[in-house]
Amino acid sequence: MPHTAPTERELEILKILWSAGPCTVRQVYEDMRTREALAQNTVQTFLRLMEDKGFVQHETQGRAFVYRAVYSRDRTLSRFLQRVFDGSVDQLVMNALRVGELSNAQIAALERMIRASRK
Repeated sequence: MPHTAPTERELEILKILWSAGPCTVRQVYEDMRTREALAQNTVQTFLRLMEDKGFVQHETQGRAFVYRAVYSRDRTLSRFLQRVFDGSVDQLVMNALRVGELSNAQIAALERMIRASRK
């Protein structure tokens, strides 16, 4: 696993790859440009740097590079949990609850998960 944590922009790109699966630079760019103005070359540069850091890998399909995340979302979360919260899930959840407001539906979902984990 890489020694550095992904930046905010790199996490955004990883989220796209986790959600959509392997993508070309163009596909990542098309997804990102719906939220912000940026050039396709910028996305290409980020993906190249992310590959240097070990976050993504590519394979060539025709003339296009197709990128995929090296580590799953779950593995990345597990590493984050270990590095930031010393593996303490309760600390992660308590911090998350302090930072953001939850809807009633989200609270109900958390309560269901807690009840299920007790069984």
